[in-house]
Amino acid sequence: MKKGLIVTICMLAVAALPPAIFAKESKGEALFKQHCAVCHPDGGNIVNPQFTLHKKDRDAHGVKTAKDIIGKMRKPGPGMTMFDEKTIPNKDAKEIAEYVLKTFK
Repeated sequence: MKKGLIVTICMLAVAALPPAIFAKESKGEALFKQHCAVCHPDGGNIVNPQFTLHKKDRDAHGVKTAKDIIGKMRKPGPGMTMFDEKTIPNKDAKEIAEYVLKTFK
Protein backbone atom coordinates (compact mmCIF):
# COMPACT_ATOMS: atom_id res chain seq x y z
CA MET A 1 0.00 0.00 0.00
CA LYS A 2 2.75 2.46 0.95
CA LYS A 3 4.64 1.68 -2.28
CA GLY A 4 1.51 2.36 -4.37
CA LEU A 5 1.01 5.70 -2.66
CA ILE A 6 4.59 6.75 -3.39
CA VAL A 7 4.25 5.77 -7.06
CA THR A 8 0.98 7.73 -7.33
CA ILE A 9 2.52 10.82 -5.73
CA CYS A 10 5.52 10.64 -8.11
CA MET A 11 3.24 10.30 -11.13
CA LEU A 12 1.18 13.30 -10.05
CA ALA A 13 4.33 15.33 -9.48
CA VAL A 14 5.64 14.54 -12.98
CA ALA A 15 2.26 15.32 -14.54
CA ALA A 16 2.28 18.74 -12.86
CA LEU A 17 5.61 19.74 -14.42
CA PRO A 18 5.45 22.19 -17.34
CA PRO A 19 5.92 20.51 -20.76
CA ALA A 20 8.94 22.73 -21.52
CA ILE A 21 10.99 20.71 -19.05
CA PHE A 22 10.68 17.71 -21.35
CA ALA A 23 11.14 19.62 -24.60
CA LYS A 24 14.18 18.62 -26.57
CA GLU A 25 16.42 21.38 -27.87
CA SER A 26 15.98 21.82 -31.63
CA LYS A 27 18.93 21.53 -33.98
CA GLY A 28 18.53 25.20 -34.87
CA GLU A 29 18.67 26.18 -31.21
CA ALA A 30 21.77 24.07 -30.60
CA LEU A 31 23.51 25.55 -33.65
CA PHE A 32 22.48 29.07 -32.63
CA LYS A 33 23.97 28.53 -29.18
CA GLN A 34 27.17 27.17 -30.73
CA HIS A 35 27.73 29.86 -33.36
CA CYS A 36 25.63 32.92 -32.56
CA ALA A 37 24.64 33.24 -28.91
CA VAL A 38 27.98 34.70 -27.80
CA CYS A 39 27.26 37.93 -29.68
CA HIS A 40 23.46 37.60 -29.79
CA PRO A 41 22.43 36.58 -26.26
CA ASP A 42 18.63 36.42 -26.02
CA GLY A 43 18.46 37.81 -29.56
CA GLY A 44 20.32 40.98 -28.67
CA ASN A 45 23.58 42.22 -30.16
CA ILE A 46 26.58 43.01 -27.94
CA VAL A 47 28.58 44.52 -30.83
CA ASN A 48 25.90 46.76 -32.38
CA PRO A 49 22.70 47.07 -30.31
CA GLN A 50 20.79 48.47 -33.33
CA PHE A 51 21.06 45.12 -35.09
CA THR A 52 19.30 42.70 -32.77
CA LEU A 53 17.61 39.54 -33.98
CA HIS A 54 14.21 40.71 -32.79
CA LYS A 55 11.56 41.13 -35.47
CA LYS A 56 11.25 44.92 -35.25
CA ASP A 57 14.99 45.37 -35.82
CA ARG A 58 15.16 42.67 -38.51
CA ASP A 59 12.25 44.31 -40.34
CA ALA A 60 13.82 47.76 -40.00
CA HIS A 61 16.94 46.45 -41.74
CA GLY A 62 15.15 44.42 -44.43
CA VAL A 63 15.87 41.02 -42.89
CA LYS A 64 12.52 39.26 -43.09
CA THR A 65 13.11 35.70 -44.31
CA ALA A 66 15.37 32.75 -43.61
CA LYS A 67 17.13 33.54 -46.89
CA ASP A 68 17.81 37.10 -45.66
CA ILE A 69 19.29 35.80 -42.41
CA ILE A 70 21.50 33.32 -44.25
CA GLY A 71 22.61 36.19 -46.50
CA LYS A 72 23.72 38.15 -43.42
CA MET A 73 25.57 35.09 -42.14
CA ARG A 74 27.41 34.74 -45.44
CA LYS A 75 28.08 38.46 -46.02
CA PRO A 76 27.69 40.27 -42.71
CA GLY A 77 28.17 43.90 -41.93
CA PRO A 78 31.00 45.37 -39.88
CA GLY A 79 31.62 43.67 -36.56
CA MET A 80 29.98 40.34 -37.38
CA THR A 81 31.88 37.15 -38.07
CA MET A 82 31.41 35.76 -41.57
CA PHE A 83 30.11 32.19 -41.62
CA ASP A 84 30.93 30.55 -44.96
CA GLU A 85 29.41 27.27 -46.17
CA LYS A 86 32.40 25.32 -44.87
CA THR A 87 31.90 26.67 -41.34
CA ILE A 88 28.10 26.40 -41.36
CA PRO A 89 26.67 24.30 -44.20
CA ASN A 90 23.52 25.62 -45.90
CA LYS A 91 21.29 23.06 -44.18
CA ASP A 92 22.55 24.16 -40.75
CA ALA A 93 22.33 27.85 -41.69
CA LYS A 94 18.68 27.31 -42.59
CA GLU A 95 18.07 25.61 -39.22
CA ILE A 96 19.59 28.64 -37.45
CA ALA A 97 17.59 31.10 -39.56
CA GLU A 98 14.32 29.30 -38.89
CA TYR A 99 15.12 29.21 -35.17
CA VAL A 100 15.76 32.98 -35.20
CA LEU A 101 12.49 33.69 -37.03
CA LYS A 102 10.51 31.48 -34.65
CA THR A 103 12.18 32.59 -31.42
CA PHE A 104 12.92 36.31 -31.59
CA LYS A 105 9.59 37.98 -32.28
